[in-house]
Order: sequence, then C-alpha cells, then structure tokens
Amino acid sequence: MEIVMNQPTTNEAGLFTELRKLSPQVTGGLLRMRREAYRDATVAAKYKLLTAMAISIAIRCEPCIRAYVKMACDKGITQEELIEFLEVAMTMQGCPGEEWALKAYAAYKGCLDGRPDSDVSGCCEHQPLTQNKNEEGGS
Repeated sequence: MEIVMNQPTTNEAGLFTELRKLSPQVTGGLLRMRREAYRDATVAAKYKLLTAMAISIAIRCEPCIRAYVKMACDKGITQEELIEFLEVAMTMQGCPGEEWALKAYAAYKGCLDGRPDSDVSGCCEHQPLTQNKNEEGGS
C-alpha cells in the first residue's frame, strides 16, 4: 500500500531524496512510523486517518486536512463517518473549528466528485507515508 501525502515537485522530490540519504535514520524513521500508524490493525486505517484529519483541523493545517481526507476516502469512509469526526473536531475548536471542518468537508466532496486536489501545497507535501526500504535507508 502506497500512501502519499501530496505529490512533490521534481525539485522537492530530489531534495527530499537527498535529505533521506543524508539522514536515513530520522527521515526513514518518520516514513516507517507513518506506515505503521496508518495500517489496518485493531483499529481500521480509515479511522486512524479520520483522527489525523481531526487533529489537522485542530492545528489548522489545510494541506494535511486535504491529504488525510483523500486517504480516508481511498479507504472507503462514509459521509456519516466523516461527519462524526468533523463534529469532534468542531467541538474541540469552537467557531474556528467549524471553518476548518468546512475545508475538510469541501475536500471530501471533491473526492466524491473525482476532482483532483491541485491546490494542495505547504507542509507535508514532500512526505510520503510509505516508501520501500531502499528509499528509507534500508532499515
């Protein structure tokens, strides 16, 4: 299973590949941590991704919101599941939470409509959730 936060530009991908070679233990560790955290286990991956989306709403990271909504959609979330997690995020943030939850709902509607999310930029765009062991530094 290959889960990617966002598609990097060619330059960003090259820089991140270089950084992984210079710091394989840390960058590879982050990749391995994400792969482990977002796998199906006792708790289904889709719920972990929805939790990450709710946290992204709370910390107001729009690129992360969009990425986690997309990944959760890819895991087959229902609108009802999304709404319940949005409700949790909104209760934790009040009025600002409603505004940020709206961004997540818009991303969800875009997934349903098959619209690519071309305006995602910012943090995490260079950070794929999984990579093969050769790209992680081999451990």
